[in-house]
Amino acid sequence: MVAKISLGNSLYGALVYNGEKINKEKGRLLDTNKIFNDGTGTVNIHRAFEDFKRWMPANSKAEKTMMHISLNPHPDDRLSDVDFGRLAHEYMEKMGFGDMPSTRTSTATISILWH
Repeated sequence: MVAKISLGNSLYGALVYNGEKINKEKGRLLDTNKIFNDGTGTVNIHRAFEDFKRWMPANSKAEKTMMHISLNPHPDDRLSDVDFGRLAHEYMEKMGFGDMPSTRTSTATISILWH
């Protein structure tokens, strides 16, 4: 498993990029934490952005307020959406981000609010 971690300052840009991939049926929204999920496997980008904003601190000293993690299993590992969702959840817990607002998708990405 390889994890690529990127820090950024455009939460909306990350949500649009990943949300459009998901909504064009190139993946599915598997799970969220503190972010709206209607259970259809798609992303309501505007609603997700509003939910993330509710968790943003009014005054943050962080220059980069958003983290995007791409988890990439070995090509021989065939994970179901359920297995990948569990793996992503476990990864978040072990990294200390288990309670942070986040979205987890079948395209091996996790977006979380960093502050």
